[in-house]
Amino acid sequence: MSYSLIPRIVPIAIDSEAAGIGLERCHERLADLTDSTEADRAAGMLDDAGCRSLIEGIAVHSPYLTREIVRELAFTGAIFADGVDAAMARIWSDLDAVDPRGDTAQIMKSLRVAKRRAALTIALADIAGLWNLIEVTGAISEVAERTLAVSWRHALAEAIRRKKLPLIDEGDLIEGSGLVCLAMGKLGARELNYSSDIDLIVLFDDTLPVYADHWELRHAFVQATQTMVKLMEERTADGYVFRTDLRLRPDPSSTPPAISLTAAETYYESMGQNWERAAMIKARAVASDGPSAADFASAMTPFIWRRHLDFAAIQDVHSIKRQIAVHRKAAVVKAEGQNVKLGRGGIREIEFFAQTQQLIWGGRDARLRVRGTEDALKALVEAGRVREEVASDLKLSYRFLRKVEHRLQMIEDKQTQELPQDPTALDRFAAFLGYENPKGFRGDLAHHLHTVAYHYGRLFEEAPALSVPTREAGSLVFTGSEDDPDTLKTLKQLGFTDPSAVAETVRGWHRGRTRATRSERARQILTEITPALLEAVGRMPQPDQAFRRLDRFLDALPSGVQIFSLFHANPNLIQVVAEILGMAPSLAGQLGREPALFEGILTHDVLQPLPDAATMTKELVRHLEATDDYELALDVTRRWTGDRRFQVGVQIIRSHLDADRAGTTYSDVADATINALLPWVEKDFARRHGRLPDVETPALAVIALGKYGGRELSYGSDLDLVFLYDAPLDTESDGDKPLYTSAYMIRLGQRLISALSAKTAEGALYEVDMRLRPTGNKGPVAISMEAFQKYHDEDAWTWERMALTRARVVAAPEGFKGRIEDCIRHILTQKRDPKTLAGEVADMRERTAKEHKADSPWTVKHWRGGLLDLEFTAQFLQLRHAHEHPNVLDGNTANAFLKLGAAGILPEDEAAFLSNSVHIWRNIQGLLRLTVGNEFDPETAPEALKARLAKTSRAIDFNTLERVIEKMSAVVMRTYDRYVVSRR
Repeated sequence: MSYSLIPRIVPIAIDSEAAGIGLERCHERLADLTDSTEADRAAGMLDDAGCRSLIEGIAVHSPYLTREIVRELAFTGAIFADGVDAAMARIWSDLDAVDPRGDTAQIMKSLRVAKRRAALTIALADIAGLWNLIEVTGAISEVAERTLAVSWRHALAEAIRRKKLPLIDEGDLIEGSGLVCLAMGKLGARELNYSSDIDLIVLFDDTLPVYADHWELRHAFVQATQTMVKLMEERTADGYVFRTDLRLRPDPSSTPPAISLTAAETYYESMGQNWERAAMIKARAVASDGPSAADFASAMTPFIWRRHLDFAAIQDVHSIKRQIAVHRKAAVVKAEGQNVKLGRGGIREIEFFAQTQQLIWGGRDARLRVRGTEDALKALVEAGRVREEVASDLKLSYRFLRKVEHRLQMIEDKQTQELPQDPTALDRFAAFLGYENPKGFRGDLAHHLHTVAYHYGRLFEEAPALSVPTREAGSLVFTGSEDDPDTLKTLKQLGFTDPSAVAETVRGWHRGRTRATRSERARQILTEITPALLEAVGRMPQPDQAFRRLDRFLDALPSGVQIFSLFHANPNLIQVVAEILGMAPSLAGQLGREPALFEGILTHDVLQPLPDAATMTKELVRHLEATDDYELALDVTRRWTGDRRFQVGVQIIRSHLDADRAGTTYSDVADATINALLPWVEKDFARRHGRLPDVETPALAVIALGKYGGRELSYGSDLDLVFLYDAPLDTESDGDKPLYTSAYMIRLGQRLISALSAKTAEGALYEVDMRLRPTGNKGPVAISMEAFQKYHDEDAWTWERMALTRARVVAAPEGFKGRIEDCIRHILTQKRDPKTLAGEVADMRERTAKEHKADSPWTVKHWRGGLLDLEFTAQFLQLRHAHEHPNVLDGNTANAFLKLGAAGILPEDEAAFLSNSVHIWRNIQGLLRLTVGNEFDPETAPEALKARLAKTSRAIDFNTLERVIEKMSAVVMRTYDRYVVSRR
């Protein structure tokens, strides 16, 4: 007889006597089999060398499985003969045949027989190496789910029979019942271990119309729950199914075993704890009414996955980890007596590693909202939160440790994770796992435990003490109502010129003057971090002003526990926020209005360069995939864009990115925003007005001009845009409210402008300037390609063609994009009268100079010899020579000068000087816009800001920078006069 179950691994039968006794018991049981087919299969199994070696190995190491093999000898023969998959299929068939309206005792017996046979089949598949961990835990979990479904159907049938519940459906008793049975923990994640309890939360939908007049609904579901528990865990002669634990429900000490959805939602919304959020990550409805379960899952999403990062949760997680680390500081990873779940380097640390990061980041990244541990590790890699090699290490260790855990539990069907203390017993256990040499097991175990402990130990760094300033020792006491003299002295040493005002403000914080400090927990954490905050702010160029901005920032916070916990856990971020408050009032003001922006510092590594526009577009698109609501999509986009722009600003302030190069990054962020948002705008617009036939998407082409077109955006820059389309004018859209092409495109363009510039609770994206479109503010928001080309061929002013030198297609179908670029190139490469062109450019510059008088070179743009003169020079030379040298066209002014030099239009050294001048001016302008705006006065400016300006311009010091600017301005003006003014 051939057998389908062919072991790949067998336990080492190190005790021949035990192996012989096991076989003897099987032969004794064989005599009791009355079915000849079953008896022949079992006998052949015992005679087959391969089958017998597996049974002997089990007999030596597992009294529990040996008893079950003897008890179910006929079924064991079928497992070996037909294979484990066929055996599981037979078990499922037997469970499907159970009549839920039948006798309770018979149902209990059927459930226990099914569980017993499933446990035996799964054990054989595991021990023989036929199934991997996912298959093993998945099968155990499916046994629990299927037996739960039978138990619940019987419990509901009993409630209906006793008239406690109305009959909802003659068919499936669960569907329509409002029952929500949440599988928690390992069952929720389909990761049950071999001898596991099942954690459940039982809820019922009290909003169903069928229960509107049913006053004893709670009592009925409580009784049904008790019936279910009895069916699952009561021990009989046939054993039990699963031990059932209901203690994860809301407030278990004062609530019944089953509670209503309304009560549960109210509890989680108002009182839910962080550990409950973590537990809910793995929650999954099983044996439940589908619509009710879906409603509850939807209601729970905001509770589990916070829209904003929950820094209090981070602190909770961090504290737990530190307590564990302290508790086990002296623990040594060893084999004897090791708890492979709770011990150092054990399964719990792998689960903790994955689950806590899901809790922290899953609210902002839907990819992390998975249940399984391995799935979570994979998602963390894809989200860039964990390195691939770390996840791979943890996955291998997880599989090894779970295998060890299962084998421990198979010995006597006990929920244990502890290895034997006795070295001889441990060697015996290693043989159960198939190790011929127990040293091999000890080595593998040590490797995996140390690997997990290492990665787990690096998950959170120990938080340093923040109670004493590191720069100056001194007293900082803010109790009572009077100033403490020593505290004032310390504040003076820290750099504050008005220490009394600082002390009074801090006392106000501790009195709960702001919302951020009204909770006791917030004030406790604030007490610990105040010295570090004051020290960091004291290092700023103008400490008192920076401190006032800090006060405004705290005053804007809805609560303080989260941000204070963040500072406590990540002291380096105190320095970051201090530099924002002290060096960048523009960013500080934005932070005060939108404190959630600070989350971007954790969401992204703030000091790492941002990816390119295409990569960021994909990133934002992924974020938008988590919603199907237009308004929510706008809010997601505003948060993402705000985070990214804020991140660029922080990099400039921290000298990790100069303001000039930041122009490219700011522009890439804007490109990503428009390309990700435009399809949403078009889709929402089409709901009402339909789409134009035969028009590619995006229907609207977006053209960037000005600084945006040249990829030179700075902090707070507007977006200069033009919208074009390519569609027949006599075409009508196919929606409920159809529009002809022109009106359709104009309205669509207005919707995009609104999406970009409208202010909501999440702020605004950009101010949009459409004045550079044909005929300016008088013209339509969007025009056809033909009208655009005709206007520029026949009617455009010189300044409009100058603006067109910086045109760049941001969004358009690929074919249309090429035609637009060809059209713009055609316009710009037309031959022009040099004298007329020079005269018009010079006249325009003179008018601009009269309108915008510049008294200081720090105005940068309008200062004679500043950015505007450079831009006019570059644009004039491009329009003058592009018909002969089309390659000189470039929207970026610095690049345009280099191309003019390469074409021989400018001497190369002069081109390089002008290009470098653009970089210097843009660095100065970008830094000033981020820090003091237009209010820079060298006489009163902080020395630190002046030093930063010199550094960003690559000058030795500020005095040197002033001399460089003076000389550079003179040279730029002479160049402008030589190439433009003198040629008119």
